[in-house]
Amino acid sequence: MVTFVDQVTLHLRAGKGGNGCVSVRREKFKPLAGPDGGNGGNGGDIVLVADPQVTTLLSYHHGPHRAAGNGGFGMGDNRSGAAGEGLELSVPVGTVVKDPDGEVLVDMVDPGTRFVAAPGGQGGLGNAALASPKRKAPGFALLGTPGWEGDVVLELKTVADVALVGYPSAGKSSLIAAISAARPKIADYPFTTLHPNLGVVQSGDTRFTVADVPGLIEGASEGRGLGLEFLRHVERCTALVHVLDCATLDPGRDPLSDLDVILGELAAYPVPDGQVPLLERPQLVALNKIDVPEAAELADFVRADIEQRGFRVFEISTVAHKGLRELTFAIASIIEEHRRAQPAVETAPRVVIRPRGAEAEFTVKVEGGTYGNLYRVLGDKPQRWVQQTDFQNDEAVGYLADRLERLGVEDELFRVGATPGSTVVIGGEDGVVFDWEPSLSSAAELMTAPRGTDPRLDGRTRRTTAQRREQYHDLMDARAADRAEREERRAATEEDE
Repeated sequence: MVTFVDQVTLHLRAGKGGNGCVSVRREKFKPLAGPDGGNGGNGGDIVLVADPQVTTLLSYHHGPHRAAGNGGFGMGDNRSGAAGEGLELSVPVGTVVKDPDGEVLVDMVDPGTRFVAAPGGQGGLGNAALASPKRKAPGFALLGTPGWEGDVVLELKTVADVALVGYPSAGKSSLIAAISAARPKIADYPFTTLHPNLGVVQSGDTRFTVADVPGLIEGASEGRGLGLEFLRHVERCTALVHVLDCATLDPGRDPLSDLDVILGELAAYPVPDGQVPLLERPQLVALNKIDVPEAAELADFVRADIEQRGFRVFEISTVAHKGLRELTFAIASIIEEHRRAQPAVETAPRVVIRPRGAEAEFTVKVEGGTYGNLYRVLGDKPQRWVQQTDFQNDEAVGYLADRLERLGVEDELFRVGATPGSTVVIGGEDGVVFDWEPSLSSAAELMTAPRGTDPRLDGRTRRTTAQRREQYHDLMDARAADRAEREERRAATEEDE
């Protein structure tokens, strides 16, 4: 049964924004008293919060799919829709949030850090908010945009002051149990510890945390055993304590060879940029199990050799509680010195928001081929405006054309060579396809027409969205077939040569 999880993929879906409302106020003796449609509510965000009381990602391992609430629709009488209920997910301090490609989004090392992992959708404006002196009674409202939907990877790196490293069954879990109130599972077979154990130690006036890093054997940094999964928990530690088994019965093993193997694995493990390499951090050596007479003799024999390498050596017994006081006070002095050297930092919780990019920017890409050019408009604003447009309402389509013209999309299409009737796509593969008509850029606000209509669209032969999308996919298939045919001809020519 899984009891500890330090890496999990979350499938997140933020709340969708509510649609705006189209409504006209009606009063006695004033049947058309002006627009009063309210705005839609914003969708709920999904926020990750670093919580010191949470120690594992187990709950997300069993329930990786999380969703926030949708925003409510706007209503008449200028009533706005309710905002969608946000979702806060508590994660352990030390959690690193990455995207599926492995790029780090935020490192939540401080308690209380808040990261907006999935921003909610924006609520649509009602016709009351869209009214202006030139457009007194809009017959349309904006739709709500969908919230962010995708995956994020949570990777837990234990935040501890000291890491205990060593071979399996060297006595690391026993040492934590002896110097703290932690009660890890202890047994006399290798790999008893399958996940890091944390313990809080009080030594004089200094309190520090100790982590047991399991599974370090030769080849751990290359994925052998459990080492690669848990070496990440050493990254944040200030000091290292090498726990060496002086009573091992395995042939070919002794404290010196064990130390050489562990040092080699720590040196081979790459730490993130900006962090001190593992072997450059303060290190102590604990020769364990000296309650066994043969182990005590071996500890006396190898102590001088280890001290010649520059290590401070402590002979301990977790069973008889020998040497533990000296070891903990030595660790406390290292931790205190490190803490005094650190600059003062603000303790206020940090709020990290996923950047949305520069909204004012857009690009027009020309995708050419044998069957004519296709012009693709990419950018946060144009794509969001398309999501907000009700294409069943001619007035809303005219309003979209006005917005694109003011942004400069029309001028850019002219510059790259688009002509009336050219196929234009706003967005990616699932974008909206339409036939570009430059005449639509004239100001709709100066025109008078029944609500929900736009005179610029009268008398035109217009295809439905489904028809445009069908032609778009036919065009893409034709281009793919054309490329395949050219590749076959090129391959045949190379074979003839």
